[in-house]
Amino acid sequence: MNKNSSIYIAGHTGLVGSALHRRLNADGYSNLIVRNHSDLDLTRQADVEVFFHTERPEYVFLSAAKVGGILANSNFPAEFIHQNLAIQTNVIHEAWRSGVKRLLFLGSSCIYPRKCPQPMKEEYLLTGPLESTNEPYAVAKIAGIKMCHSYNRQYGTRYLCTMPTNLYGPNDNFDLETSHVLPAMIRKFHLAKLAEQGDWEAIKKDEKKYGAIPDETKQSIGYKTTVSSIFPKTDDSKPSVLLWGSGNPKRELLHVDDLADACVFLCKLKESVYGGFFNKNRTPLINIGCGIDRTIKEIAKITAEVVGYKGDVRWDQDKPDGIPQKLLDISQVKKLGWERKIVLKDGIQSVYKWYLNGN
Repeated sequence: MNKNSSIYIAGHTGLVGSALHRRLNADGYSNLIVRNHSDLDLTRQADVEVFFHTERPEYVFLSAAKVGGILANSNFPAEFIHQNLAIQTNVIHEAWRSGVKRLLFLGSSCIYPRKCPQPMKEEYLLTGPLESTNEPYAVAKIAGIKMCHSYNRQYGTRYLCTMPTNLYGPNDNFDLETSHVLPAMIRKFHLAKLAEQGDWEAIKKDEKKYGAIPDETKQSIGYKTTVSSIFPKTDDSKPSVLLWGSGNPKRELLHVDDLADACVFLCKLKESVYGGFFNKNRTPLINIGCGIDRTIKEIAKITAEVVGYKGDVRWDQDKPDGIPQKLLDISQVKKLGWERKIVLKDGIQSVYKWYLNGN
């Protein structure tokens, strides 16, 4: 992959795709191909066929996906499996038909079994039942991995699947109905801090920008709501933050700029190294993470410190925890010479600054 190579970033406006776009731009790659959803719907096979036939990209980063947290996965399982299967099927197939040299498929650590040994090695794929709260999404991503492997075996393609751990960063989703754990925490702590300051106008502006504030969060921070008090505060005179579950599950968090760095690193590997991923008996799969996990409670503490919230934090244990632990084994990517650069607290500080500055 050289600076003049034609590179298609599928999903360039999302969390991962935008990080890839920033990184490749910064590195001086001058022939980047992007399309907004309004211009190219990747779930429509005919449109994807025309796009690849016309543009003929040499390299593809497949980061486009339907993503979300536990609540979104629970509420929209059909969308999660259908849209992801459609996107993957269309892009991978047309990449082969148009002669793409290398394709990098972005998955998720949720592909591994719920009770997977820790840390999770690539070889543990399909060795046990999946976590029920995100099974449709995980099944779709596993299908994408197997599709890449099948095309490699049959057609000699060079399609590599990267499985990142939990991601966060600029352009994250802060909608409390659909977001992942860290952006939800950042927003909840920020709203509670504003409530402590009595800055209700700022809360209104936040709601207009980042999406509706659920009733349980309004009640927790003392914001006006018509719903009866289901979650009474320990101190009615002070706002509090209500978080899901017990806080005991562990999560590994990676800044999305580190992931983008890893993806570019992998695509630039010499064929003598890159080709080692491709034989009929080896799934072309590699984990990307930082090798460190923390409990949700520990992550909440760090986030509260960054935001500057010092009030009460409560845990709604009627809500699901999700997988107890999913720490990735990253020995394979470390052997190749890659490691993360951004430590968690610094990363959260940068995201909170991005959040405050209005993107």
